[in-house]
Amino acid sequence: MKNKELKIAVAGTGYVGLSIATLLAQKHEVYAVDIDAKKINLLEQKKSPIQDKEIIEYLSSKSLNLIPTLNAKLAYSNADFVVIATPTNYDSHTHFFDTSSIEAVIRQVRSYNDEAIIVVKSTIPVGYTKKVREELKYRNILFNPEFLRESKALYDNLHPSRIIVGTDLADDFLKQKAAEFANLLQEGALDEDIATLIMGYTEAEAVKLFSNTYLALRVSYFNELDTYAELKGLNTNQIIAGVGLDPRIGTHYNNPSFGYGGYCLPKDTKQLLANYKDVPQNLIEAIVKSNSTRKTFIAEQIIKYDKKKTATKEDMVIGIYRLTMKSNSDNFRQSSIQGVIKRLKAKGAHIIIYEPMLVGKNEFLGNQVVTDFKVFKQRSQVIVANRMSEHLADVKDKVYTRDLFQRD
Repeated sequence: MKNKELKIAVAGTGYVGLSIATLLAQKHEVYAVDIDAKKINLLEQKKSPIQDKEIIEYLSSKSLNLIPTLNAKLAYSNADFVVIATPTNYDSHTHFFDTSSIEAVIRQVRSYNDEAIIVVKSTIPVGYTKKVREELKYRNILFNPEFLRESKALYDNLHPSRIIVGTDLADDFLKQKAAEFANLLQEGALDEDIATLIMGYTEAEAVKLFSNTYLALRVSYFNELDTYAELKGLNTNQIIAGVGLDPRIGTHYNNPSFGYGGYCLPKDTKQLLANYKDVPQNLIEAIVKSNSTRKTFIAEQIIKYDKKKTATKEDMVIGIYRLTMKSNSDNFRQSSIQGVIKRLKAKGAHIIIYEPMLVGKNEFLGNQVVTDFKVFKQRSQVIVANRMSEHLADVKDKVYTRDLFQRD
């Protein structure tokens, strides 16, 4: 069934917000709202403020009814749906996501439009939707978890693994609105017959956190396999190849790294662990701890690798090649390499960093940033790369990486 054209507002133009706004703007009038004037200015020029191949392509070549704006009143007034995709960073003091940006948007929306259906896409603690509906005394709130890969956000909206919308199952009106929103996502996608689940909002919140924690488990498992193989002098590639041939295990998410990182996995695993308060568990806590253990191991291996090439600790010049988590990404928030850098620094290593995204910066985390790639390669006794690159081919003899399969 084809939907009539709706007015939809999306709060936030990061990976989640901009990808969903682009998807929905194929068929509907979509207002992309942000407080960052630079982002809005780029979008007005049909340029993407984030690195995402499909978003860049769609903005420049597709006929989209997308209206970037700083004007919240213009966007939210008379909107049928308001999608909230603002960041919810993990607060290490409270052990929960900081959801203040979501509440601020909800209050703002209500000041202009007290009938809008609000769809939260930001990652939230289990139980948050029920809590915020009660605290703000606002019924019309749904939760739609996103399952997006970094730099592949629009692609994953166009080809979703599943569509899940959380709602109040006792409320027929909201169940209908949840189904309507799911239909909008299906309408914008390129695939057909996408598995769609309408469920309780608390269960939908749990799906999001448990999904990402399982992915973190996969990363941690193969990283610990690699740790074992490296210490025992075994061939990690051969072991992973043999393990992955079991169809119950498969060959996905099996490439060793310096640890899981990025926008979602570090904070989602910690949030799920916090939600386990008063619930017996061992595994969830182990997944969180495993990531820290891996970074410590990697730092120790780099020091050993470097000592083979330099006479004294004072002579060490360890070059960090890129801070980003993945190839073709513009994000290095919570990247695992940062944890490795901090551990190397604590051991007295002399570190230099090559990261083209640090435009105009001379240092990062107290370490010198080298902008000339040729100079960077010459000065580094060891080059540390979470993900290998063809640009390092001429110095591969001094590269330390665990990127065995050359893929993210």
